[in-house]
Amino acid sequence: MSETTTPASHWLLGRITWDQIPMTHEPIVLLTFIAVVLGGLVVVGGITKFRLWAPLWNDWITSIDHKKIGIMYMILGLVMFLRGFADAVMMRLQQSMAFGDNMGYLPPHHYDQIFTAHGVIMIFFVAMPFVTGLMNYLVPLQIGARDVSFPFLNNFSFWMTTGGAVLVMISLFLGEFSTSGWLALSNLGHQSGSTGLDYYIWGLQVAGVGTTLSGINLIVTIIKMRAPGMNLMKMPVFTWTALCTNALIVASFPVLTAALVLMSLDRYVGTNFFTNELGGNPMLYVNLIWIWGHPEVYILILPCFGVFSEIVATFSRKRLFGYTSMVYATVCITILSYLVWLHHFFTMGSGASVNTFFGITTMIISIPTGAKIFNWLFTMYRGRIRFSVPMLWTVGFMVTFAIGGMTGVLLAVPPADFVLHNSLFLIAHFHNVIIGGVVFAVFAGINYWFPKAFGFRLNEFWGKASFWFWLVGFWVAFTPLYILGLMGVTRRANHFDDPSLQIWFIIAACGAALIAAGIGCFFIQLAVSIWKRDELRDVTGDPWEGRTLEWATSSPPPQYNFAFTPVVHDIDAWTDMKKHGYQRPLSGFEPIHMPANTGAGVVIAGLSTVLGFALIWHMWPLAIASFAATILASIIHTFNYKRDYYIPAAEVATSEEARTKQLAAAHV
Repeated sequence: MSETTTPASHWLLGRITWDQIPMTHEPIVLLTFIAVVLGGLVVVGGITKFRLWAPLWNDWITSIDHKKIGIMYMILGLVMFLRGFADAVMMRLQQSMAFGDNMGYLPPHHYDQIFTAHGVIMIFFVAMPFVTGLMNYLVPLQIGARDVSFPFLNNFSFWMTTGGAVLVMISLFLGEFSTSGWLALSNLGHQSGSTGLDYYIWGLQVAGVGTTLSGINLIVTIIKMRAPGMNLMKMPVFTWTALCTNALIVASFPVLTAALVLMSLDRYVGTNFFTNELGGNPMLYVNLIWIWGHPEVYILILPCFGVFSEIVATFSRKRLFGYTSMVYATVCITILSYLVWLHHFFTMGSGASVNTFFGITTMIISIPTGAKIFNWLFTMYRGRIRFSVPMLWTVGFMVTFAIGGMTGVLLAVPPADFVLHNSLFLIAHFHNVIIGGVVFAVFAGINYWFPKAFGFRLNEFWGKASFWFWLVGFWVAFTPLYILGLMGVTRRANHFDDPSLQIWFIIAACGAALIAAGIGCFFIQLAVSIWKRDELRDVTGDPWEGRTLEWATSSPPPQYNFAFTPVVHDIDAWTDMKKHGYQRPLSGFEPIHMPANTGAGVVIAGLSTVLGFALIWHMWPLAIASFAATILASIIHTFNYKRDYYIPAAEVATSEEARTKQLAAAHV
């Protein structure tokens, strides 16, 4: 077994000792722990004082309403975003200081944990929750459904994702996190015996179960639950991108699970799948992880393309140009994303013809992506564009993403890739597409659909301030990394000898400070908007003159989404309904069948998280007990037959009448 020697385990506490608590010898960790504890106490105190525990449990934690689950995903993404960004700032600070005799303020081991945690958190626990949250909220509304196909699984998926995030956060205060990068690629032949890699494995396994189930759920929802008349070629582009994304999730996440299972067997049982002896091969892991890892970035970006499609059509006040080609381009990207990972074979000693083929498979994905960008530009052409905050994010995205895409095509040229792949150029490239694509889309989506979710718009001034800080900050932070990469500076280094490089790292740190200002403006925007919510109130349900079905309901939508299932006749169903003089039904309401709340999701996910923790620390009695409890809780849930209820017709009539009065007051 290829592990360094580990101390003997206690029968109950496993590997936990006083030395495993970093705050005993790391002042940064101690201060963070104190801040977290104080923040936690304030939150718990606030919830207790205002007697919010019951509504929190009844209306949110146990809720299986897709809208609330979507919002909870977004909140999880925001919380983890702050942690991931703190890691980024610490790395930028270290790299701008650590030159010559100055070793900086982070020891190498600590720095390696930070950059691994940054990658894992930003991809798995920021980008994925944001994207999943948007899909959860919007897809049923866009297709005219009342909820997703499997409402309980939806709640369970969310809490499993949260469980994975909790395990990653625990690693900060107990033990350590992995030091081998966001894909656990280094030290494969001789894995560390510390808990770092175990935290990585179990954090991702727990969250990965949630993501896979969520993928299955949304595919079935889109295929089976569309409104009458909405065939596949009348679906909104966002729903199309959600369908393709979830198909990718279901195809690729099991590969991640399998790779991590084999890694776990190496660590716990002593098999040799990924070691350098007894027939093992670390390259097997590299290939397995990249078969999942590269489609993952397209899992993130595809729904974002959908977000921009909706925004461009709405704010240009015209139908999206080239709807059919958008759909075909989305499907092409979905299929080609499974070939892009082949460029990781460049460094595996293949001949020129093989490398050429792999290079082409990587580059070719830029064609459907380019087609999408041209379609958005043609939609904007001669459109009466309103440069509101969502539209600003969209224009910023197109400029930024186009450059990031082109640097990606450059990396698909084998000779260039040999030189640049292990340099800071690569870091700049993938931040260019992930920030310019996913983060910009998330902020655009939040600004666009916020009035639909909460009934009031977000403040324009602070939204624009956030956008400009982000856009300028991004280029100031990452252009130096492109330049350093072309100079041959290695990525992941935490100390440099050449003092002439320092100025570039200082500029990059200034860029990170501007991005921090952009994040600050976003939170000010939220606070100001809540404070002035009466001025920003949306009573019409359609503040932007939207084009798809979600804008046909009130803001926020009622529990049942639609009193009557809408009938679709054309693309942009809501625009079509308005054009043909649609009148809301004012009578004839019937009881509506709805799924009932359940606490099983949070209980099973909580027990799974405890199981993950016990396996990390080799606490075998706790592992056995929590595994048995997880199985038992799952079985008990199967005997819960109170899974649905009816909203009485009178209640529906009351809610719709209130909506009628609201619209009359707004003269709509």
